[in-house]
Amino acid sequence: MKYAVIDRGDTLSKQLANQFIQHANSKGLQHNQQEPNIVISIGGDGTLLKAFHKYISQIDHISFVGVHTGHLGFYADWKADELELLLEKMCTIEPTIVKYPIANIELVTKSGTFHYSALNEFTLKSVDNTMVAQVNINGEQFEMFRGDGIVISTPSGSTAYNKSLGGSIVHPSIESLQITELASINNLVYRTLGSSVLLPKHHYCDIISMKQQRVQVSVDHVSTMFNDVVSIKCFVSDQKVQFARYRPFPFWNRVRNAFIGIDSIT
Repeated sequence: MKYAVIDRGDTLSKQLANQFIQHANSKGLQHNQQEPNIVISIGGDGTLLKAFHKYISQIDHISFVGVHTGHLGFYADWKADELELLLEKMCTIEPTIVKYPIANIELVTKSGTFHYSALNEFTLKSVDNTMVAQVNINGEQFEMFRGDGIVISTPSGSTAYNKSLGGSIVHPSIESLQITELASINNLVYRTLGSSVLLPKHHYCDIISMKQQRVQVSVDHVSTMFNDVVSIKCFVSDQKVQFARYRPFPFWNRVRNAFIGIDSIT
């Protein structure tokens, strides 16, 4: 088995990464940062997003394992004091491979076209003034949006920014994208749906800029400024991200642990 380790960069995560490498090598696992079979992410959810984008060109044959070093990470199965147990299972059992949908984004500007993949979400935000954009679904106009921005989330990303905006939590077995408005303007003159919309895999949405405007485009943890966006197409990718589960950790248990907590259950 070839493995790579990505850490958050803080002292504890670096120490754990070095510790993992030493123990893994002693057990006969092969450390290979360029072409791994499994990527160990040590830190938080942001660290796993970084690992996902680092190995995006290899996700068809790479699986990820998350180890959290702070608060409970939504993508993390393991705690900092469980590295030896994780290694033991990696050396003795075959993991269950769980696959989550990801989003593809095609961003057309006056200067060129850019392609992105998102594990959590794609966000379009106004910078200077109210953003004005036409939202099409499957090639037909759905609404004329005016407000601060639009978030397109994957099912696994539905628990992140989307949830804070009032969007629904979606199980990753449902291959879909969710469109959620960010501070939309709704009055007698301007009108949008005002709630999130869930699109199945075979549907897509286009966001068409209706004026010259400076916007911030964010794909997961990376943001870029554009002032010449023409249109953006979002759809469910044919590819999926893979997680190696060495013990059961159902999605709804993750949701409960992250947002409700075991102590609150009576």
